[in-house]
Amino acid sequence: MTIFKKAKQLSNYIDQQKKEGKKIGFVPTMGALHNGHLHLIDTCKKLNDITVCSIFVNPTQFNNSDDFKNYPVTISKDIEQLISHQCDVLFLPSVEEMYPADFVKKEYALGEIENRLEGHYRPGHFQGVCQAVDRLLQIVQPDNLYMGQKDYQQCMVIRKLLELTGREQSTGLSIVSTVREADGLAMSSRNLRLDEEQRKRAASIFNELNFIKEHIQDHSLEELKKNASERLTRKGFKVDYVEIANAEDLSIANNTAGKLVALAAATTGNVRLIDNIVLN
Repeated sequence: MTIFKKAKQLSNYIDQQKKEGKKIGFVPTMGALHNGHLHLIDTCKKLNDITVCSIFVNPTQFNNSDDFKNYPVTISKDIEQLISHQCDVLFLPSVEEMYPADFVKKEYALGEIENRLEGHYRPGHFQGVCQAVDRLLQIVQPDNLYMGQKDYQQCMVIRKLLELTGREQSTGLSIVSTVREADGLAMSSRNLRLDEEQRKRAASIFNELNFIKEHIQDHSLEELKKNASERLTRKGFKVDYVEIANAEDLSIANNTAGKLVALAAATTGNVRLIDNIVLN
């Protein structure tokens, strides 16, 4: 595996690979890699000639400075895992490399999806995500981009970003199914911060989403959401939302017509967890 820390050097490498007709696949991450990330790498490897992974903990997408400071950093282990999964390239930039002195911050016209759910609870978050991903896409110029369904709303935002930047024809977005622990907990770098009791409790989020999926035809949507939220609260979570939304734009669903997704965000201790399940 080749490690690049400078954007220009990576861009030059990618240009050469593309001249040779190689197809470039890209998996952007913030590190603290787990089996969900590695599944993205494996998927990318099967469908592309060159697999590029980036590790960059992006400060512009954190609303909470403590959350940024506490984000787990496990670079040595991450590199070992990427090598074992035969990743071709790792891009490991500094903040200064990603956002140099002449960097011009953009505002992205994301529309309503920016303000719903995560956007409501983390204002400015998706602008920060787009700032980093747009810059990474400029550097890597991938043919295919791979992201995990666990961050469902982020995937929808990145799809919008590809449209806004005119890349939807040149860069295909693949949303890969969430990888889960044996008890159903969605794999996440944040799980490393859970203590033993919180870890046991964390699977309750998936259980509630699964309950909604199994009973979507038996109860009203409002009743399902209210009961799930109350049960999580009784178990000690601070619940931001349990919501049922239209899968395409995350507008709140008021009936069971069309493709729907159930999403939840809840905090145990000081660790905020999100998850979702496509319902139909």
